[in-house]
Amino acid sequence: MHAVEREIGTLRLLLELYCAGRHGTAGGLCRDCAELFEYAAGRVARCPHLPRKPSCRSCTIHCFDAAHRERIRAAMRYAGPRLFLRHPWRALAHLLGR
Repeated sequence: MHAVEREIGTLRLLLELYCAGRHGTAGGLCRDCAELFEYAAGRVARCPHLPRKPSCRSCTIHCFDAAHRERIRAAMRYAGPRLFLRHPWRALAHLLGR
């Protein structure tokens, strides 16, 4: 799997955990979380640093607007620790940037 595809897949898992925990969805995303996923996945796929994309946290170019950046941060703060419980290998790979 290509690194960008893996990152987008991890993003989807994070948002599904967040949406289930915060919005009570099961097996999918609510409308707001689906919009956030589409926005973020599009930004990741068009990253100017490809193919050696850094993590968004350490990037010098912030391609998310302020509102979306805050929403994705909130989702990651909630879902990040839970990802280790549900998908430990995926979480480790994400942290290592692989």
